[in-house]
Amino acid sequence: MHYRNGREAKNGDRIVYLDPYGGQPRAGILYGAQGTSSDCNGHIAQTLSSDPIADLKNCVHVDDIAAAIPGPAQPPAK
Repeated sequence: MHYRNGREAKNGDRIVYLDPYGGQPRAGILYGAQGTSSDCNGHIAQTLSSDPIADLKNCVHVDDIAAAIPGPAQPPAK
C-alpha cells in the first residue's frame, strides 16, 4: 500500500486526505488500511482541537493492562 507520492502507507501514519472532488482536506491518523496491488483504502481517525489532553504519567498502554489481567488457570507444572 502506497500514497500518491509512492511512500509506503502504514496504519498509524498521520495523513492528509486531498479530496479529488474539491472537498475540504482532512487530516488524521490512518487505520484499517488494506488493499490490493491496484486499490488501497483506509479510515481516517480525525484529530480535533477539542480532543482531550491527557498527562501521560496518568496513562497506561493497553498492552500493559492486558498483561496484568490473569488468564485462565493453568494446571501445575509436573
